[in-house]
Amino acid sequence: MSQPGTDPPAPTAAPAPADRRARRSRGQAMVEFTLILPMLLLLILGIYQFGQTYADYIQVTNAARDGGRKALVSRSDASGVADVVSTAKNATWWLDKNQMGVTVSPGQPWTTGQNVTVTVTYPYSINLLGFVVGSGTLKSTTTVRME
Repeated sequence: MSQPGTDPPAPTAAPAPADRRARRSRGQAMVEFTLILPMLLLLILGIYQFGQTYADYIQVTNAARDGGRKALVSRSDASGVADVVSTAKNATWWLDKNQMGVTVSPGQPWTTGQNVTVTVTYPYSINLLGFVVGSGTLKSTTTVRME
């Protein structure tokens, strides 16, 4: 009911075709984003897992290098091999030392001019949402010449 002297409200017109297209376009973009989002998240998770494995490899390489340096300065120590193994394991800060393998060859006594090789191994696995897509052993070797 309108009051005397006022015009009744005009009936609303149907939305313009451009408005309908804009709404359809927004809806289409939302559907496409919903379909691509799981694959995008999986890709980001894979990049993260690869980065973690690469960081572990850097730690393994650092441990082998530190073990080689310790072998150089422990030539005359009776416990040289044990010191090299301990130094290599302590050179890492986030790897599980119980899973790390360290080998030193040849054993003592070391003589001048002899090559000593320190090898460090560590297992890895790349998991994406609970599925193992890659696994193996990271390995780094350092050879030093006794002086």
